[in-house]
Amino acid sequence: MHDFIIEFINQYGYLGVFSLITLENIFPPIPSELILTFSGFATSYTTMNAWLAILAATAGSLVGAAALYLLGRFLSEERLKKLFDSRLGRLLHLRSGDVTRAMHWFERRGTRAVFFCRFVPIVRSLISIPAGSAKMEPGIFFPLTAAGTIIWNTALVFLGRAAGSAWERVAHYFDTYSIIAICVLGLVAVIILGKFIKRRFLNK
Repeated sequence: MHDFIIEFINQYGYLGVFSLITLENIFPPIPSELILTFSGFATSYTTMNAWLAILAATAGSLVGAAALYLLGRFLSEERLKKLFDSRLGRLLHLRSGDVTRAMHWFERRGTRAVFFCRFVPIVRSLISIPAGSAKMEPGIFFPLTAAGTIIWNTALVFLGRAAGSAWERVAHYFDTYSIIAICVLGLVAVIILGKFIKRRFLNK
């Protein structure tokens, strides 16, 4: 993956950055920190411009976010309720009221979630799905997504440019941050799942 990303950006420049970041948003395991920091370094020895690299990365992020947002619109509240009320949903002790509560939570805190989640690995992409399901207005969703994305992209591109040939060290630091963030999110998910199992399966 490391060598492929470097070769792809070296060969295709801004189009390479755009394409890789689009894929990264749809398939979160692709490391954006590697793409962006190397793009920053590339601007120091090629004709690539840092701001144009940021623009290409931001455009890619918005295209990827739009795809997941549309997926969320397909997984509407009504469809999710039907799924939760299905035989499989009942088997898993899911209830349509869970969907209603989740949508109400997103209506109250969705704008902050969309913006701040752009700085959290994995979640930065997946937050687009509940935004679509909750039917967040595109005029709100996309500006918030763009704002958070520009901050993230600008920071990594310019850090990669400033680090020069040591850009991989910057990428490594952000990779460590990503691992810590994922571990924390995993722990939170386990706690929530544990409470759900206790409430729905054990407290009878």
